[in-house]
Amino acid sequence: MNNPFVHLSVLLHETVNAILSDTNGVYVDATFGRGGHSRELLAQLAQNARVIAFDKDPQAIAVGQQLMATDPRFTIIHASFTELESTLVQANVWQQVDGIMADLGVSSPQLDDASRGFSFMNDGPLDMRMNPEQGLSAAEWLLQVSETELADALYQYGEERHSRRIARAIKKEIETFPITTTKKLADIVAEAHPSWERHKHPATRSFQAIRIAVNQELDDIKSFLPNAIAALKPEGKLAVISFHSLEDRMVKQYFQKEARGDDLPRDFPIRANELNPRLKIVGKAAASDEEVALNPRSRSAHLRIAQKLPMQVKG
Repeated sequence: MNNPFVHLSVLLHETVNAILSDTNGVYVDATFGRGGHSRELLAQLAQNARVIAFDKDPQAIAVGQQLMATDPRFTIIHASFTELESTLVQANVWQQVDGIMADLGVSSPQLDDASRGFSFMNDGPLDMRMNPEQGLSAAEWLLQVSETELADALYQYGEERHSRRIARAIKKEIETFPITTTKKLADIVAEAHPSWERHKHPATRSFQAIRIAVNQELDDIKSFLPNAIAALKPEGKLAVISFHSLEDRMVKQYFQKEARGDDLPRDFPIRANELNPRLKIVGKAAASDEEVALNPRSRSAHLRIAQKLPMQVKG
């Protein structure tokens, strides 16, 4: 399949090396995208290894099916990573996974393909769905959401300080005519925005917020993290790449919480090593200057790595 849209996998070697332990092991790529991380992992694995990948995007699935046809170690699943548990149970590898990786960002082909409706830089239909075959498009979501709900989403998911003003302008426009293109939405937001940031399109935060709301991204991450840890075998590793502060904060706080262990009162008479920590925070990484020069979208990428601890036997 010829694809005019190029995707450079962010933090490729750092992510794969972070989760790789047993070359005959079982691994999960929770966000296949265009397969850069999966291919790099497969290149380092032995003949008996397995890689199971997930993606919601039909175009990503088409790429994954090509890889699956040429490499029997690889399986692609057309589903959200929220279906991790049911899929791995059915594959008889639940709690036997050596490593899991997830790239929470929107892929370059999704951003660059105007027909997907993710970008304010290229005019196209206002869609923004990771899986265009399911759920409401961004245009449909804007039609049905109230002004207050829209303002809350812009503030919470886009950290947009002028959320109420922008939401008012969007809903006022919709009263006259539906907003069906990315350019139309970007123009409305730009006109309503009172303080443009230098080197940043005024619609950046609003587009991020609407995309997150349409795809329920934060809810999916909240569901994914504990399931990913549960899927791992003891000492298995989870590596997560995030691109904006909301995602990164969720991953960081979850890792910290699980590394602390049981949530007990401070004055509870128990030693720190008896708190039943479930994770060890292994490390974090950001894109190098060389990677940022090659792929400017990697500038905001943050990789966090954690390792599942063995269950402590009490007695």
